[in-house]
Amino acid sequence: MVQTWPMLLTFIAEVADEPLVLDPGNWATESQTNTWWLDADAEERATLSVDDVAAAFEGTAELLRHRIRALRFHGTATFYVWHDEQARQLRCSVSSQRPESLPFGGTYVLTETLEPIITSFLDDSDPGSVPWTDLTQIESDGQDRAEADSMPPPFPVWTRRIGRDI
Repeated sequence: MVQTWPMLLTFIAEVADEPLVLDPGNWATESQTNTWWLDADAEERATLSVDDVAAAFEGTAELLRHRIRALRFHGTATFYVWHDEQARQLRCSVSSQRPESLPFGGTYVLTETLEPIITSFLDDSDPGSVPWTDLTQIESDGQDRAEADSMPPPFPVWTRRIGRDI
């Protein structure tokens, strides 16, 4: 039997070579250019370990750090990873913001380890679909609801500072 390198790990490594924009004044362009969606089917997920996926992200962060230094960018740069549970994907991005100021519309909590993020992703039993029971019906009465009622709970985000200001 020929053992092949899991595609997810290949995709994570390729992030380091993708187009990259660092523009502190334009976080929308950064986010659009620097955000990657990573997925794997259930069969591949079953072959992956948390340690292997974490090592791939750590390696990519290091490659991005070297790339940013070669570009002579002297500001803040943060590589970050999260599990988009609704889309059932791992996502990663690079921002010229500090970890506590990332361009998320929702509330997030910084984590020192990739383990909870990767475990949540790998444990998804039916990637690529959302069961009807997981959907919530929203009723609109024409008025804004309290922010606490409409905001999902904070989600974990792993970060690595990769800019020169570290």
